[in-house]
Amino acid sequence: MKRTLLLPILALVSVALLPLTAAGKIAPDKPAEPDEISYKYEAYVGYGYTSINQVNQSRHGLQGVNVSITRDWGKYFGLTADGAIYKFAVGAGNPGDPSVDLVLFGPVVHAKLIGRTSGFFHVLLGVAHTGGNNQTPDISFARGLGVGLDRQLTPHVFLRASGDSIASSFTVTNPSPGDSPHTRSNARATIGVVYKF
Repeated sequence: MKRTLLLPILALVSVALLPLTAAGKIAPDKPAEPDEISYKYEAYVGYGYTSINQVNQSRHGLQGVNVSITRDWGKYFGLTADGAIYKFAVGAGNPGDPSVDLVLFGPVVHAKLIGRTSGFFHVLLGVAHTGGNNQTPDISFARGLGVGLDRQLTPHVFLRASGDSIASSFTVTNPSPGDSPHTRSNARATIGVVYKF
């Protein structure tokens, strides 16, 4: 009778300890990869340069400040409000005291490219104002296309370099009443810092 009870008892003990043995052989879970941060807003400020093809007899481009605010919807799309003031000539020789101010809005498409670098493309619509050279009219509808790269420095701070072609329409000779059919494109370049949150 002892032998007949001993065999079932050993079988029960083996079955009871089997889950513990199996659990001990499972590899421990790897720590989860940190999720990619999702940003809703970004604020940008940077140094900017623009050519001034709309200013008659201009010889040198202007430099100034470019700022923008972007609201992101999802991972790839956003809406940008962009403003710029270009007042300081790169060299001497421009007629008058020209300046260019821009207020632009438009959609932006952005995506991560490689590592900590991401890129974007935007389409902008708004107004351009040319001052300091007595052009009439001095405000024009403006439109532009641009691309740029962002390099992540910290979880929220990025370095940005971008370029645009901003088209506007000003009169060729001064003074000239009415709107001008002469659309001219101005190259714009900017470099600065983005804070994403």
